[in-house]
Amino acid sequence: MAIVNRAEGRAYLTPLVAFLLLFLGFPSLVNLIYSVSSVSFESLRSPSLSGLGNYAAVLADREFWQAVSFSMRFGILTALAECLIGLFLAIFLAPLIARRSFLMAPLMLPLMVAPAMIGLMYRLVLHEFAGPVPYYLFSWFGDSPAFLDINNAFRTLVVVETLQWTPFAFLLFYMAYVAIPMDVREAASLDGAPWYKVLWWIELPLMLPTLVIAFFIRFIDGFRVFDNVYALTGSGAGGSTTSLSIYIYQAFFKEGAIGKAVAASVILFVASLGVLYGLNWLAGRRRT
Repeated sequence: MAIVNRAEGRAYLTPLVAFLLLFLGFPSLVNLIYSVSSVSFESLRSPSLSGLGNYAAVLADREFWQAVSFSMRFGILTALAECLIGLFLAIFLAPLIARRSFLMAPLMLPLMVAPAMIGLMYRLVLHEFAGPVPYYLFSWFGDSPAFLDINNAFRTLVVVETLQWTPFAFLLFYMAYVAIPMDVREAASLDGAPWYKVLWWIELPLMLPTLVIAFFIRFIDGFRVFDNVYALTGSGAGGSTTSLSIYIYQAFFKEGAIGKAVAASVILFVASLGVLYGLNWLAGRRRT
């Protein structure tokens, strides 16, 4: 029976394994070859191996480390802002949404818009010469900041990203908050615990797995951001808003340095894999 079950298991897994090998394994192998080769658009079919020179060029490139710094800061700040605001809204609006569930729909509207469209929209709204926001600020207060210049672009991008993706964190936290058993809250209220102690000692610990998952999902998404930044500011003045994804895009399409771009993407993949492995290890220690 065990042999039959094993054979059935292999039969069920074969299509999935074949799919992964075909659509993930083969491109990954090709990328690994390109990352250690001298290759251009003319020699895509016949790259010449050149060792680890592409990796050395990437690691020695000051613009690469600027992109890493931007992506790290952007990912951490946006994830923190989205999770804090989303948690506050989930707790504050839970009683209202419980009575009027239709209010959930407008709260989710920012998620329905493509990030590139959000970037283009805010680029028009915040444009220094044509945008309505600078126009009215100048009309009312006599001055307006340049939202997209080198001094303010990073803060503007963080705000735009936070406005679009806070509903995602809010949705996760709201579902976790309403899933807390009512008898737990009732037992705490019978013991005379004030609301803030119930929140700190009961509700937040029960929501902690969701909080951690939401933070790292949003961090990973912010770390690899491309659409919003590219549409709103591009690489920015002096590369001030160049994320890792934009760095790889520019190396590939604008410089034609395919080997260098692929090497940077491999480094990004290995770093992401290390973070995920670390999270899995921490989750395993927490379970034990």
